[in-house]
Amino acid sequence: MSTITSTTPPASPGLPGWLPPRIYRMTLAEYERMVAAGLIPSRNRIHLINGYLVEKMTQNPPHVVAVNRSRDELDRIKPPGWHLRSAQPIRLPGQDSEPEPDHCLTRGVNEDYLEGHPGPADIALVVEVAGTSLAEDRDYATRLYGPAGIPACWIVDDNGRGVEVYSHPGPQGYASTETFAEGQSVPLMIDGREAGRIAVADILPPRRPRAAAAGNGA
Repeated sequence: MSTITSTTPPASPGLPGWLPPRIYRMTLAEYERMVAAGLIPSRNRIHLINGYLVEKMTQNPPHVVAVNRSRDELDRIKPPGWHLRSAQPIRLPGQDSEPEPDHCLTRGVNEDYLEGHPGPADIALVVEVAGTSLAEDRDYATRLYGPAGIPACWIVDDNGRGVEVYSHPGPQGYASTETFAEGQSVPLMIDGREAGRIAVADILPPRRPRAAAAGNGA
């Protein structure tokens, strides 16, 4: 008499956590050709980081509020000859990266970049608003923006209620980090000079009642 033995099928390569041994990294030029050809639809929330396509974080309501408040304040104090770009690409050719920071203070006017996105030489400041993405945004500052030579990066920390300011970029990241707490103001430095100051409280989302905060999450 024959018997039937039940066997466990091998794990599917499509299961989460399985990573193929040979991952293809694309160059910035390859990525931009794909975008120009419409192979990466605008509805896809991805950008190129270190040669890899990386999914962007979903924005919760407090994050959106902080993004909008910081945009308004930066727009208010930016000096002539600079304009603000929000959630738009910047080119970091040496790293094969084209991130889309929440804000980027850029030299000149919008129309100056018809032929290509701004690079480090065109940028005074990038701003990232962080809630649950704080560790990731710190990595972007120290591993991406600093080594690329972007003069300064602000991380607006929704949960910690402060602004981390990274400055003096170099190959290993930023040499200087300073945290400004609620009740303080952050100086906007451009070409070594202070262009103005922004109160930390004016760019953070307003404090929420404890019950509401617990219901919405971080």
